[in-house]
Amino acid sequence: MKHFKQLSIITFCLSLFVSTLTSAQVLKKSWKNITRMEDGEWFGSDEAIAVAENVLLYQREVGGWPKNIQMQKPLSREKKQELQSLKNIGKGATTDNGATIQEMVFLSKIYRQTQNEVYKKAFLKGVDYLLKAQYDNGGWPQFYPVKKGYYTHITYNDNSMVNIMELLKELRDNSGVYAIKPDQETIEKIKVAFDKGVDCIIKTQYKQNGVLTAWCAQHDENTFKPAKARAYELPSLSGAESAKIVLLLMSIENPSKEVISAINAAHTWFKKVMITGLREDREYNDKGKVSKKTMVKDPDAKPIWARFMELDNNRPFFCDRDGIKKYDISEIGEERRNGYAWYVNEPKEVIKKYDRWSAKYNVKKKD
Repeated sequence: MKHFKQLSIITFCLSLFVSTLTSAQVLKKSWKNITRMEDGEWFGSDEAIAVAENVLLYQREVGGWPKNIQMQKPLSREKKQELQSLKNIGKGATTDNGATIQEMVFLSKIYRQTQNEVYKKAFLKGVDYLLKAQYDNGGWPQFYPVKKGYYTHITYNDNSMVNIMELLKELRDNSGVYAIKPDQETIEKIKVAFDKGVDCIIKTQYKQNGVLTAWCAQHDENTFKPAKARAYELPSLSGAESAKIVLLLMSIENPSKEVISAINAAHTWFKKVMITGLREDREYNDKGKVSKKTMVKDPDAKPIWARFMELDNNRPFFCDRDGIKKYDISEIGEERRNGYAWYVNEPKEVIKKYDRWSAKYNVKKKD
């Protein structure tokens, strides 16, 4: 019996040690990676609940969150007081860089484990924020309340608008991805918002010499034309954001003729502008950051796409912070060359999924 008790104590201690170690490892992850963790017991742990309290503090009263915050980091008493004072100031609330969506994902996972209504309320406030932030034309700005400058553009950059629409779609379809279900009145608003978003996407797809192609990272909120953002982010066709837009459109059941045409045209364009025989090599410094990027000719390299392409002829271009176009990446300085994704591979997922999608929805086209 004594041996059994000792064994139980050892087992308990080991379990406690493993649990503590796991929590420590989780909190060392980036905020993005924490929110991407699979649902599980950790989201009901004391550590997760402590993080959730930070998330609640960072949420603005308008319903959104600021960006680039490592929410898992402990907060001092002074910082907590500061965040409390900022709550009624909507400034800084955004969906850029995954903000707001990431926090809502986290709150949903916490709620699934705890059933604490406080987290549900904060999540639903986030839903209301997304609905309020949408333009009448269906697009979303980068910040809401709207921030002057290029931030007012319809923002596909870094998948801001697609992230919003994916969340709304899961809620609309009651897919179970999110543990929190809005009331029916809100669901109806979500349906309208999603459809308006799709309509905006269709209207902003760029026509090159009368032929539909892809999208810019941002479009003017009034004219729908491709628009400039930062100095090195000029009006262009995007190889990255366009792919995520098409994947969203491909997820729509029973798509309209307009959606089918948009997908077919974008797929054709991706095949046309695909770059082969070129590989990106990277070197890293002791902090794990990219210190050097080099483009190398390689006949066996997997296809890649340029991040930015000319609107009239699809020619890839690159920019320093002076906004002057260069047509060879080696012509721009190391800071922008190494610190920005000038080549991407997101369109490979569109090409990978297209044939199955086409077999389902292009039947009439084949007849």
